[in-house]
Amino acid sequence: MDITIQLPDDFQETTIQELLEKEWLVPRKVRHFLRTRKNVAVNGQPAQFHFSVKAGDNVSLHFDSEDYSVPTAYIGDPSSLTILFEDEQLIVLDKPAGIKTHPNTPEEHDTLLNQLAGYLVPKGQFPYVVHRLDRETSGCIVFAKNPFILPILGRMLEQKKIYRRYQAFVSGKIKQQSLTINKRIGRHRHDRRKRVVDPKKGDLAVTHVEKAFYDPSKNQTAIFCILDTGRTHQIRVHLSSEGHSIVGDSLYEGMAAKRLMLHAYELHLLHPFTNEKITVQAAPGLW
Repeated sequence: MDITIQLPDDFQETTIQELLEKEWLVPRKVRHFLRTRKNVAVNGQPAQFHFSVKAGDNVSLHFDSEDYSVPTAYIGDPSSLTILFEDEQLIVLDKPAGIKTHPNTPEEHDTLLNQLAGYLVPKGQFPYVVHRLDRETSGCIVFAKNPFILPILGRMLEQKKIYRRYQAFVSGKIKQQSLTINKRIGRHRHDRRKRVVDPKKGDLAVTHVEKAFYDPSKNQTAIFCILDTGRTHQIRVHLSSEGHSIVGDSLYEGMAAKRLMLHAYELHLLHPFTNEKITVQAAPGLW
């Protein structure tokens, strides 16, 4: 695998060692191989790890096959994929409702990851899961196209540098124009499918809610949600705990509907290598 990255205009000069370790999160073992095999070049010339790099430099890395393990998955049919953004490093898809993000067992072959593998494998690439959406949830989802960028995107999620805005319909009328739900979430003791608010043992979870409009004919409120954290079923559990379950959410006692009315409508991120502002929408959304 060969990767060449031009350092952006605002890049602060540093050593190759610092760049690989601190900025690009290359594992220690892989850094060792890059060093001993002389697989790093700057502007087309072999470079040692103590060399400095600056804005505008082209840094080239050559990874041998044993540097990163190659995952396996059934190759699915890519014909139904909707691509919202793609470059050499990452891809953003519009996930339909009713399909899993990734397989839980090697035998599964009908997930979004399988479909994406069918698109990328013929090009010599493979998708890596950065984050997930529930089977019933639709909308924007990011995959890495190589193992090199995967930990970088993971860190961006942790640091809230990948901004996701959800649409949802919930039962009942939410009176406030905006509210923040800060309730810890843990596993349900008796139902492994569910999560619950657990103030003592749960993980920190914060959801910001903004009201879009209220539909009195259906007694439903349309809302936007932004997550500070990414817990399993976070939006569903938080809204249910406030007495406003998402419409179509049978697991958390929501009103009946054809599907779960939760949609990852918008995604923003600053590309970690180019600093390009990427904004995508999984239109038309729920309204």
